[in-house]
Amino acid sequence: MPTTGPMADSLERRWPSTSAEDELRLQWEFLLFLRTTVVNKIAGLGTVQAAATPLPTSPFMSLAGVVKHLTAVERFWLSIVGGGSDLPPLWEAQDVNAEWKLHESDTPSGIVAAYRAEWSRSERALAHKSADDRAARSVGGDEYTVRWLLSHVIQETARHVGHMDLLREMADGTRGE
Repeated sequence: MPTTGPMADSLERRWPSTSAEDELRLQWEFLLFLRTTVVNKIAGLGTVQAAATPLPTSPFMSLAGVVKHLTAVERFWLSIVGGGSDLPPLWEAQDVNAEWKLHESDTPSGIVAAYRAEWSRSERALAHKSADDRAARSVGGDEYTVRWLLSHVIQETARHVGHMDLLREMADGTRGE
């Protein structure tokens, strides 16, 4: 990993509409809120701080690693399973930590750019589907609805935002939403 590198910029975060009447739109709004929180948790950090793994029992858990993992989660569940994309998954069956690992060329801004590109891909993959529609692919024989896929990605992202809260505080003392 380089010792310096471009930092990711923060994004304006908006709370989802409290008068939402469309379930799918509400799910997308909550996911955007969480995605924005992810980006803001790594914003302003250099490469070394974003790559730090301060938890001895979780040697791959860094702020940058979490963002890479969430990029892989979105690609797999929303684009590949939900939309039927032929893109390759970003994880490997033989290495369960592959998408968490950082490479020398990884920078906070590059990792965030890849994550944000995945948002667009995910949204396009599911653009014409309703909450009740079935995913384009099954996984292990299990079939999923779009509702389930979005709920899964929301809960996965929210869980890792909690990890990022702690990692950011450990990196530079920054606390908050």
